[in-house]
Amino acid sequence: MLIDTHAHLDFPDFVDIPAVLDRAEKAGVREVVTIGTDLDSSRKAVDLAGRYPQIYAAVGVHPQEAVALDEGALSVLRDLARQPRVVAVGEIGLDYYRDYRPRDLQRECLDRQLDMAAALRLPPVFHIRDAFDDFFEIVAPHVPSLNGGVLHCFSGDWAIAERCLNWGFYLSVPGTVTFPKSEVLRDVVRRAPSDRLLVETDAPYLTPVPFRGKVNEPSLVYHTAAKVAELRGCSLERIGAETTANAHRVFGIAGRGDEADAK
Repeated sequence: MLIDTHAHLDFPDFVDIPAVLDRAEKAGVREVVTIGTDLDSSRKAVDLAGRYPQIYAAVGVHPQEAVALDEGALSVLRDLARQPRVVAVGEIGLDYYRDYRPRDLQRECLDRQLDMAAALRLPPVFHIRDAFDDFFEIVAPHVPSLNGGVLHCFSGDWAIAERCLNWGFYLSVPGTVTFPKSEVLRDVVRRAPSDRLLVETDAPYLTPVPFRGKVNEPSLVYHTAAKVAELRGCSLERIGAETTANAHRVFGIAGRGDEADAK
């Protein structure tokens, strides 16, 4: 059993959700967390989670969509976050690589959503790109109040990973781990504790080898998990059991297959 901890099933690439979920099930992927990037996509994520028992939702405003979150917008986001199948606040964070929004606005947007995540006892799902210095500065005061957290599509080196792990956060591994030039991520995957790793697709992006060039979807997280197993020198069954248990723990999901023994 596997869980895709980060997908965007509201995107137009996925017009036939039952077919996507059927392919996922056949690949051993029984659960998916679909992620909001703004208020509209967060509403869609909540709707999908309400219609399909395999899907859970996260709601939040992505740094590339950062806006001045006034009390009205935060109220809408809080109401969405209180829905029964919402398991996280995200994806939120900082993106200094693309810089689609002013950095001060990104920082403010992150800070306000961290307050909300702490108040609701939901883990944040972080998107951090070329911005770890500011990430550590902003998040540090919030850490004692947070209920865990996930570094989506982790892109740091081992020194950064250690700081995140020391805060109790989880590292989510995308399909880029299968890319030939991803040795920094592979080093992190080899060294990270087994109880802090997750696997994800970021569908429809970051399609793993051998399907690069095609639309990514939850079924393909199988290939990411297989690469993680290879790097760690263990069975795919063990990685499936461990990463699924980790996902259920951080997101508070009482899922199927938690009782399975790692092999």
